[in-house]
Amino acid sequence: MTDLPVPFTHIREEFPEVAAAYDALGDAIHKAGPLDDRSRQLVKLALAIGARLEGATHSHARRALEMGITPEEIKHVVLLAATTLGFPATVAAYTWIGDILGEK
Repeated sequence: MTDLPVPFTHIREEFPEVAAAYDALGDAIHKAGPLDDRSRQLVKLALAIGARLEGATHSHARRALEMGITPEEIKHVVLLAATTLGFPATVAAYTWIGDILGEK
């Protein structure tokens, strides 16, 4: 697993009960439906892109790669944003995933 952002880690350390509850909620949500791990990861990446969250896009792109999702599949998720979010948002997301794909 990749390193987590320092502020995220600090909040988890300072508020361990909140972190545990957040983790439990995440686990329950993942188990609540029929999507497999791979599909859920692609959805999470798309949600991060749609919300225009650069850090979350980085995180979910890293996780996708760790799960064996290919760079081409990740780029396809970005391209799918064009007709919903617009071209400028798609270009921004493309640069964010480029930050991660360039690391590999």
